[in-house]
Amino acid sequence: MSFVQNFPFFSILLSLGSGVLTSIMNKTVARIWNTFILIVISAMSAVLFVYLLGTGESFIFMMGHFPAPWGNEIRAGVLEAGMALFFCIVMLFSIKGGQEHIDSQIEESKVNLYYIMINLLLSSLLALIYTNDLFTAYVFVEINTISACGLIMIRQNGHTIEAATRYMIMSALGSGLLLLGICILYDITGHLLMSNIKESVAALAAGGQYRMPLVAAIGMICVGLAVKSALYPFHTWLPDAYGYSTVSSAAILSSLVSKGYIFLLIKIFYRVIGFDVIVGSNVLNVLFVFGLIGMIMGSVKAIQENDIRRMIAFSSVAQIGYIYMGFGLGTAAGIVASIFHILSHASTKSLLFISGVGLTDASGESKRFDDLVGSGFRNPVAGAAFTIGACSMVGIPLFSGFISKLLFAQAAVHDSLAKMLPTLICLAVSTILNAIYFMRTVICIYTPVQKKGKMETEFPVKKNSVTYNTVLVLMIALNMALGCTSQVIVNWINMGLAMFG
Repeated sequence: MSFVQNFPFFSILLSLGSGVLTSIMNKTVARIWNTFILIVISAMSAVLFVYLLGTGESFIFMMGHFPAPWGNEIRAGVLEAGMALFFCIVMLFSIKGGQEHIDSQIEESKVNLYYIMINLLLSSLLALIYTNDLFTAYVFVEINTISACGLIMIRQNGHTIEAATRYMIMSALGSGLLLLGICILYDITGHLLMSNIKESVAALAAGGQYRMPLVAAIGMICVGLAVKSALYPFHTWLPDAYGYSTVSSAAILSSLVSKGYIFLLIKIFYRVIGFDVIVGSNVLNVLFVFGLIGMIMGSVKAIQENDIRRMIAFSSVAQIGYIYMGFGLGTAAGIVASIFHILSHASTKSLLFISGVGLTDASGESKRFDDLVGSGFRNPVAGAAFTIGACSMVGIPLFSGFISKLLFAQAAVHDSLAKMLPTLICLAVSTILNAIYFMRTVICIYTPVQKKGKMETEFPVKKNSVTYNTVLVLMIALNMALGCTSQVIVNWINMGLAMFG
């Protein structure tokens, strides 16, 4: 076995152990240590990604070298390694971009607790990406939930406590459904390893056995993870959680937490149930309908908002709808489009939250549009970054959002007429709605203050730190890299899905 094949296990263990060590550090050391750990894990993920591209094959790492059912397994392919690398990069950008607000909005005695939650969250995301055991995935789903809840409520005010409580209630509902689905699968197959479950499910489906329990298990797992990833109408916890937590927490929650659950769902489609069985169960048709509704309703809610953070949050509801709509198409092209949109949305939404806080800082820390007038002039770097993020969400060429919508349209055109027309119509309507609220915001931040009857000197020009400006530039570069090298990324996604099977 090559030494590189240990890197998935090292990454999970390193982030878990880092959480323990961070508990005895002060805030300065914790911040430096957390940055170091993220860079190290990113480097290991990059090396693993290059290694797997070279071999063209996935591999299985047995924990303690004990086979099932006594041992546990990690499975890594190019899709897993690439996703782990991407998640680490986005998390690093989100933390460094909101560093000033972490230090100012969280009590000094609790800053190291914040980094404990970050490390636990990172370990759970990596475990969801790499694990080949369904029950282990459930355990880390719960660790992910607890860590995310901690990130929401660590900024102590009434809004965050209410948002964390609402998040925990909805997550408990989703976790319960997920666990019930796993229990049914274990009952009818006798296995917890994903590959073994898939073999048993294929045999059961071919023989027509346990058809209803199998459909029930698939439905519970899909609905449970849909609830946890805030698919409309299970999104009620999301606006407050994103709107009132620290900006780094909002960026991480919107970009990564929900995407970890969605990536687990993709693994279940391909490596636990089998994609043909999933399509035959007709569960994807339900996800398709709710995805279309979410695309429209999330945008409608965003238009009604007068708070920039909540507007961005409701936009996430619409983007989650895009992903589930792609699943609902029931084709490989739809899955590829959804995976690309996971990358696009993660890079763009973190950019919007981080740049948005620069605009609010230049407006007396107000998030209301009335006070954001002219903020693009008071903070030029944040204004330019927000404009680029908005262009990506609307679907302007050269940016990642354009490629996402193009891939969804192409996948729909090759599908049946019954799904093609609703998909294309909702894509068009959603794009128009996106343009309404994002371009309205861009116009607002670049409207001279005099036109609103206010004094030009009401809010001072905001001077950003070098770190903040650097992070915004790197986030813009990441978004444009996704848009300009999309074919390479699509090839990588196709290669990874082939390894999944």
